[in-house]
Amino acid sequence: MDDCLFCKIVRGEVPAEVVHTTERTVAFRDINAQAPTHVLVVPRQHFANAAELAAGDPQASAELVTTAAAVAVAEGHGEDYRLVFNTGAGAGQTVFHTHLHVLAGRDLGWPPG
Repeated sequence: MDDCLFCKIVRGEVPAEVVHTTERTVAFRDINAQAPTHVLVVPRQHFANAAELAAGDPQASAELVTTAAAVAVAEGHGEDYRLVFNTGAGAGQTVFHTHLHVLAGRDLGWPPG
């Protein structure tokens, strides 16, 4: 999608601090970090949300999680991290390109938000 911010990051048209890439994913630091480690893992192909990704490319859906785990380990948080998908504006999704938040480095209370 031409106007999607995360598609532009994946294509290298918008700068981002990329921390990990795979054939299907790109992981980069969130510019509005909510924890010392806050990385977004996105599929290279555009899907609006996690359910759409799971239906359209289950392998990429699984790869988001394995990429997130690799990021957590690389950041020194292999045992304590949170993964979050927000689906829809009411749940806090602001960019409608599937993205998995990797949060770590502080106590993450429950329930969130």
